[in-house]
Amino acid sequence: MTIFNDLGLAPTLLTALESANLTKPTPIQAKAIPLAIEGRDVLGLAQTGTGKTLAFGLPLVDALIEQQGKPHPRCVKALILAPTRELVNQIGENLRPLVKGTKLRVSTVIGGQSINKQIAFLTRGTDILVATPGRLIDLMDREAIDLSRTFQLVLDEADQMLDMGFIHALRKIAPALGTPRQTMLFSATMSKEMEDLSGRYLTDPVKVQVSPPGKAADKITQSLYFVEKAGKPGKLRDVLTKELTLVFCRTKHGAERLMKGLVADGYKAASIHGNKSQGQRDRALKAFKEGEINILVCTDVAARGIDIPGVAYVINFDLPEVPENYVHRIGRTARAGREGEAIAFCAADEIGYLKAIEKVMKLEIAVAEGERPEAAQPPHKKRQGGGGGGGGRRKGPGRNMGAPKQKGPRPAKGNAGPDGGNRRRRGQRRRKAA
Repeated sequence: MTIFNDLGLAPTLLTALESANLTKPTPIQAKAIPLAIEGRDVLGLAQTGTGKTLAFGLPLVDALIEQQGKPHPRCVKALILAPTRELVNQIGENLRPLVKGTKLRVSTVIGGQSINKQIAFLTRGTDILVATPGRLIDLMDREAIDLSRTFQLVLDEADQMLDMGFIHALRKIAPALGTPRQTMLFSATMSKEMEDLSGRYLTDPVKVQVSPPGKAADKITQSLYFVEKAGKPGKLRDVLTKELTLVFCRTKHGAERLMKGLVADGYKAASIHGNKSQGQRDRALKAFKEGEINILVCTDVAARGIDIPGVAYVINFDLPEVPENYVHRIGRTARAGREGEAIAFCAADEIGYLKAIEKVMKLEIAVAEGERPEAAQPPHKKRQGGGGGGGGRRKGPGRNMGAPKQKGPRPAKGNAGPDGGNRRRRGQRRRKAA
């Protein structure tokens, strides 16, 4: 049996792990940490909730402990990029106990907070910076940060960065980094775009995979309810318990409307989505963690970065358009070795999404209620880049309900790709929904 003492970590880190009652690494940690300590570039693939943060965080801190000297003003020694504010904050919370007793500093920068305060604390430099790509670009544009001395880069949940259109930010950030550098890329799913990303930013990487891409954690029990759209709110109330439950909706407006309906019916609920300020999101998450509320309604902005072991249920009120996001959503339960349950509602116009999800996961979700259609419509094409959808008008859950119908001829195929004007504008609107 592998234990942390076998991995060659610094004594300070072993003490921190012992204080947290962590003695045995998870499979992804056991495989990735020794390779990362050797200085290799690592491409890590593992299910959500299996400890990817420590898989890159421990070797990162270990390397910085060996380095001498404080960071230069405005400089960063190691950079971690993550796609959402919640994930950035979660990574920062997980890393700070590891540097306790050392002189290392862990800092976070995200949108929705005062950039002037961030500029002020970055003037003295920092050892580890965890950031969202957008806010980091803002700081670079203001010349508030110098990445030329950054020799370690981590891309966490890199597939979502691609889906959210952050590839353009990466193209601007990467040339500003120091060389040669060590790069680690971690994700729960693998796609052709991810392979291209690793080929561009990793040098002779070693691939570490502890489960097939797209596979959910073994301790998650999944069930499926075929229910019409109008019947979803009632079915949700039928399955809700008093345990901590995440409810995922496709749009921010749908999430807010559902949350308000639950509160009006006496449920203890709050919401997290792109229309909420960072303060509101933080307060809702804090209330959920502390048990003041037991239902958190959210969009995919919360599909990653919520690491709360007590989450017992994840309910997909709406199925996601991007099938890999289903894996990340349900990965919010059954964390740290616990068991959990994932429930999905599927309306008639979501059959295509369901088929795409089951194809990615290579399994058929057990039906708890209703009948599975014998023949389903083909799934909508997966979003590319910023997530723009197909050219022309679409039917089904991906369409912006209430928007005016397009007039005139359908766009030419050349405008239907991720770089086409129509898709780009549609992708911008979708990113706001997160």
